[in-house]
Amino acid sequence: MNGLRIALPGGTLFESACTLLQHAGIARLDPGRFDRELSIREGDNVYVKVRPTDVPVYVEMGACECGIVGKDVLWESSRECYELADLGFGRCRLVLAAPRESPLAHGVWPQSLRVATKYPVSAGRFFAAHSLNVVLIRLHGSVELAPLTGLADCVLDITATGRTLAANNLVEIAEAGASTARFIANHAALKTRNEAVAAVAVALRRAAAAQLTAGAA
Repeated sequence: MNGLRIALPGGTLFESACTLLQHAGIARLDPGRFDRELSIREGDNVYVKVRPTDVPVYVEMGACECGIVGKDVLWESSRECYELADLGFGRCRLVLAAPRESPLAHGVWPQSLRVATKYPVSAGRFFAAHSLNVVLIRLHGSVELAPLTGLADCVLDITATGRTLAANNLVEIAEAGASTARFIANHAALKTRNEAVAAVAVALRRAAAAQLTAGAA
């Protein structure tokens, strides 16, 4: 096979990934087609739609040579992948937020915290850097519910607009990181398919820069 296998993330990044691939002149993908087919050949390449958290797995294990994934997913993944381009879209932030009436919201930090999060690796790294004693409570659903029910004192979660936090009476206390979509590849592809992978990375990088310039105009 001369082309590449490229993993695309389902969910909020999917349509933007398809759009950027088109603007980069790499592929014209109809997002709706993936409702019927999870693996699509377009030109020389094959595109596979998977869960966002599975993208690094497919890439590292060699099922796909490269992929598009949010930086927030890479924070939590132990898979060895190489970031080749910041694609600019899917911008969001990882923030610590607490109830508006809590001491945290007024700058008073207790000796210990119970923190609800979907990002335990990122949370552990953030709190270790600040020498804070915390109990991390990993949740898979809406973490905003945890302070409302007394399960946790605060949350560490991804936000794009802050509206969900505000709707649940939570205010931002600190930022733990910023995330955008990234183009990644595995080690084997960089060694044996370097020219093909680099060509895609360069095209995506240029298209992302052009979109950023157009958006700023």
